[in-house]
Amino acid sequence: MKKVCVLLADGFEEIEGLTVVDLLRRAKIYVDTVSIMDDYIVHGAHGINVQTEDLFDEVDFEEFDMVVLPGGMPGTLNLKEHDGVRYVVKQYAKEGRFVGAICAAPTILKSLGLLEGRRATCYPGVEGEMENVILTETAVVVDDNIITSQGVGTAIDFALKLIEVLDGEEKAKEIAESIVF
Repeated sequence: MKKVCVLLADGFEEIEGLTVVDLLRRAKIYVDTVSIMDDYIVHGAHGINVQTEDLFDEVDFEEFDMVVLPGGMPGTLNLKEHDGVRYVVKQYAKEGRFVGAICAAPTILKSLGLLEGRRATCYPGVEGEMENVILTETAVVVDDNIITSQGVGTAIDFALKLIEVLDGEEKAKEIAESIVF
């Protein structure tokens, strides 16, 4: 069974984080919600509080096939400033494991030097932080083991692409049909 960890920080965009959790679980992919805060309760950007399964320091990141970074503000900044998050994301990219980032979160990958000369997409308001990246205006971009997406309006496309890269196109189509997408 494939395993994914979704890292949540105060100020995360709820739709981006929870759509991934919901659709991957429908696809029978194991998903662990991980708080990078000092509490299991993470406060979303729009006042939705989410209880995570684990705190960052409780997780063995060697167990996972993919790490996902939702966007939102100040959630993206909280993720970007967390030493452990930066370390895990760099390790996953280096080892060829999947890294997913949506909305403003691709700027985290850029700040780590993981997008230089690569294709990616991001929230239109943060494009200025993405120099030396081959930006596209598509909903989701897959460049080797890095998957990026634009934002709330592309969250379902993003989650379905994550399912596809982990479990195949047929499973992604099955989930898309099941949610009338």
